[in-house]
Amino acid sequence: METLKGKHVIIVGATGSIGAHVAKLINGSGAIVYITGRDPEKLSQLSADLAIPQERVFTMDIADENSVNNTIQQMLSISPIIDILVNAAGIGIIKPMETLSSAEFEKTLQINLFGSFYLAKAILPAMKLVKKGLIINIPGVLGKVPMAGAAAYSASKYGLVGMMQSIREELKRTEIRITNLFLGGVDSAFWDSIDLRVQRDKMIQSEEAAKAIWFLCQQPLSGVVSEMVLQPFNHQAI
Repeated sequence: METLKGKHVIIVGATGSIGAHVAKLINGSGAIVYITGRDPEKLSQLSADLAIPQERVFTMDIADENSVNNTIQQMLSISPIIDILVNAAGIGIIKPMETLSSAEFEKTLQINLFGSFYLAKAILPAMKLVKKGLIINIPGVLGKVPMAGAAAYSASKYGLVGMMQSIREELKRTEIRITNLFLGGVDSAFWDSIDLRVQRDKMIQSEEAAKAIWFLCQQPLSGVVSEMVLQPFNHQAI
């Protein structure tokens, strides 16, 4: 496994249930960590807990292209080389079509798909200059196998998978790697606002999901993990 010590790593959505654990693991591995999130208070608390300097802490709205571009440029002004980008940001709206509004559908795509596009477009020029880097996205299993009520979420995640596969084809002459992590049910804040009967006690714990991302950040230079599927025992459908 490749060491994380001294690597420059951006964690987008670091204040989320999974993102915070990822930040802790990667920071503890000796990496130079940059964290982003929409909630400045949560960011401040996380940075204090992990002793991350304020110059590497950024309030950013992934759904706003200007916010993404400005944040990435500030990061690149600190370090022109970013080794790893972990995109742990996203929202989930699980509703049947008759109650799913157009605004909710658009919001889901704006954050999960357009936001991922903004990130890739902002960071890839710097990675292309050195012809190396790693981008990790988390489509979730609903980006591979849909379920009822997930029209908006699956649309955004299927789009994300297709987009990153296309970008991968553009990067074949470089050592820039693209990894998609398909997570099954994770006991996280994702479910707090979803009106669906689920057994959260049987889901993957956020800490364990974070360990999978931490592992993927250390994949060997001689190869690439194009995708990983991690799901609870009772969800073994893929």
